[in-house]
Amino acid sequence: MAQDCRHDDGPRQGLSGPGLAEALLEAERLCSVSRERLTPPRRRVLELLLEAEAPLKAYDMIAAYASGGPPAKPPTVYRALDFLERQGFAHRIESLNAYVPCRIRDAEHRAAFLICDCCGSAQEVEPDFAPVLAAAGLAGYSIRGLTLEARGLCPACRDA
Repeated sequence: MAQDCRHDDGPRQGLSGPGLAEALLEAERLCSVSRERLTPPRRRVLELLLEAEAPLKAYDMIAAYASGGPPAKPPTVYRALDFLERQGFAHRIESLNAYVPCRIRDAEHRAAFLICDCCGSAQEVEPDFAPVLAAAGLAGYSIRGLTLEARGLCPACRDA
């Protein structure tokens, strides 16, 4: 929660219990299909992202990683984050220098986020990027990555 946010932000966004277990099993299944491994460090970092109520910085994950197990060194977490991004399980929000789990499973998916300046939440959305991609094609560009970050107030903060 941001320093200026002094109200109830509504329902929790992070996963827990059966929802968390289901998401981790699905990640393991997808890794198996793509002949990748969801190693214990990768799984732990994904678990931290899925449980989080807001975007997490890598050093917050390093601090939380040891809960119930051995501590992590920074390279362990950064390597896991790199893997999770490549596999489409996580996104990096550049303006926050933080990570979120991917909530949209689609091979053609491009990341877009609505970021609340009050509570710090980030909601993943699917805008129509077709005009941008068409303009890039006309200009001769081959787009490899596209992320949109829009900042403002979430409904709970706006109404508070």
